[in-house]
Amino acid sequence: MHGAPDEEDLRPIDPGTLRRVFATYVWPYRRRVASAAAAMVLVSVTGLLPPYLLGVAVDRCVIPGDLRGLTLLALVYVGVHLVNWLGSYYQTYTMSWVGQRAIYAMRRDLFAHYQRLHIGFFEKHPVGVLISRATNDVESMSELISSGIVYIINDALTLVGIVAIMFYLDVRLALLSMMVLPLVILLATRFRSRVMAAYREVRRQVAKMAANLQETISGMRVTQSFVREEVNRTRFDATNRDNYRANMRAAYLFSTFVPLVDLVGALGMAVVIWFGGLSVIGALRGAAGAVAGPAGAGGLTAGELIAFLTYVTRFYQPIRDLTVVYNLAQQATAAAEKIHAILDTPPGVEDRPGARDLGPVRGRIVFRDVTFAYVPGEEVLRGVSFTVEPGQRVALVGPTGAGKTSIINLLGRFYDPQEGAVLIDGQDIREVTQRSLRRQMAFVLQDTFLFSGTVADNIRFGRPAASLEECVEAAKAVGAHEFISRLPEGYDTQVGERGGNLSVGQRQLVSFARALIADPRILVLDEATSSVDAYTEVLIQRAMDRLLEGRTCIIIAHRLSTVRDADLILVIDDGRIVERGRHAELMAAGGLYRRLYELQFSSSEAGGRAPHRSGPPGPAVGGRPDREETRDPAENIAPRRGG
Repeated sequence: MHGAPDEEDLRPIDPGTLRRVFATYVWPYRRRVASAAAAMVLVSVTGLLPPYLLGVAVDRCVIPGDLRGLTLLALVYVGVHLVNWLGSYYQTYTMSWVGQRAIYAMRRDLFAHYQRLHIGFFEKHPVGVLISRATNDVESMSELISSGIVYIINDALTLVGIVAIMFYLDVRLALLSMMVLPLVILLATRFRSRVMAAYREVRRQVAKMAANLQETISGMRVTQSFVREEVNRTRFDATNRDNYRANMRAAYLFSTFVPLVDLVGALGMAVVIWFGGLSVIGALRGAAGAVAGPAGAGGLTAGELIAFLTYVTRFYQPIRDLTVVYNLAQQATAAAEKIHAILDTPPGVEDRPGARDLGPVRGRIVFRDVTFAYVPGEEVLRGVSFTVEPGQRVALVGPTGAGKTSIINLLGRFYDPQEGAVLIDGQDIREVTQRSLRRQMAFVLQDTFLFSGTVADNIRFGRPAASLEECVEAAKAVGAHEFISRLPEGYDTQVGERGGNLSVGQRQLVSFARALIADPRILVLDEATSSVDAYTEVLIQRAMDRLLEGRTCIIIAHRLSTVRDADLILVIDDGRIVERGRHAELMAAGGLYRRLYELQFSSSEAGGRAPHRSGPPGPAVGGRPDREETRDPAENIAPRRGG
């Protein structure tokens, strides 16, 4: 089972990480951001006016009893809040729009890059982790772009405005209010690295849990078959517990930091209340020793103290907000590191500069002294050379891990060999574009994969422009039309995720029709009939006999009975071709091929073969898979790499 990696991409924070994200995904919308920034200035200015208006109302209207002036100030107060609301609406909507456009582009780039990455990348990384990159991590970036920028600009402007007004009202009280700032900065510095580490761990545990869930759900049939539910539950509980602890650690740090800032703010407020109250009392009494007010007024008025206290309260609110933004930035930075770790991963196999399209081919394949290793120093193919003439059927035979699937991987240029060359019609496939190369081929893989959608959608997957009539024709050619016609909605029947509504044999036939409708010059059958019952195998063999004329076909099959009519059989062992020839020649030679053949058929006779069906394969949608879809006891299943 896949184990979640230790997230080697959790590198130390790069100050340029967020700049790179903003330069790539936010800068294209700079005009909208600029208009939102203008709205933020308006919001900040109108947000600073209410406390000042309140102080004016107390000193000039309430105490003197000026009802007309009080009414006017009340209307101005409402107008200021109305303008503030309009500005807030515009800035919030605009930045949300920018944030959604940015994550749309980010997910688009991630998805496109996933499709360019080499197959080996997906063998090393659990699917759940890769899904988490495009969902949870991208969403963290959205929160920073949509909300974080708004908070940063608004709070920065608000802080500057509040400080300016506080110094205007009373310099000494303003300086007293600032005395607690060093303590706030110290707290922020102390918590910074701890919060970042905590959120890194949160992202790691989320990805780990997603990978565990994806793997468990995908393998539910195996889990239930081996009665592994309790073991898997225990394993998931451990992962879930680690995720819980990581989140609680982050919550503890954050819930400790914010109240500490509030406590420091309360200390500052207490100082202002005492000294400010003393100043007002002194002014009211006309005491000579009172704290000097603005412009030498001899003390603060009651309205000015109310306004000042309101500003002090608001002074700590932006600081608290900025801690929230800092929290968002920590999460977003950790997420951005992971996203860019994916985007910075080279595709592995890329088109060379100047690569040309491969035109229509006859289908002649040449492997010329090919040596290949997935891991440097661990060769799985050594000096492999062979030629397949146009229209020939060539079978690759050998024990598990011999290198059969690796030959197919090189032919489709999913990997490049370290030595030697693969040629099609005399052209080195490294000199042509991958798209044009693969358009000349069709693959029926060992692991039959169908996409969610209808049966017809899956058949025309290899040629989206194909009509329904062409889909029916391809299905008839491989013997799939009969069972498809019996499905509840025929070709419009939904196959379900991974084709789960169809039996193994039915999925195999649909995948074969999918390959044929692409009309390839080269057809690759990797275990194409090893997962089906005898009746379905006969249907496929008949379809191959009728339809493979003029096409080059390479077959990997462990049922050696299916390759007896091949034009050429290549016997591979330990990465080398140890025998080659037709069935009769190899049997007469008495080598590895004969031993494999005799072992397989002696095992089949000893274990008993499932009877051939006289009727069509598989149940209708929702039925149980064919019970007779068994394999020979001696059959070896090739691994994804070496096989």
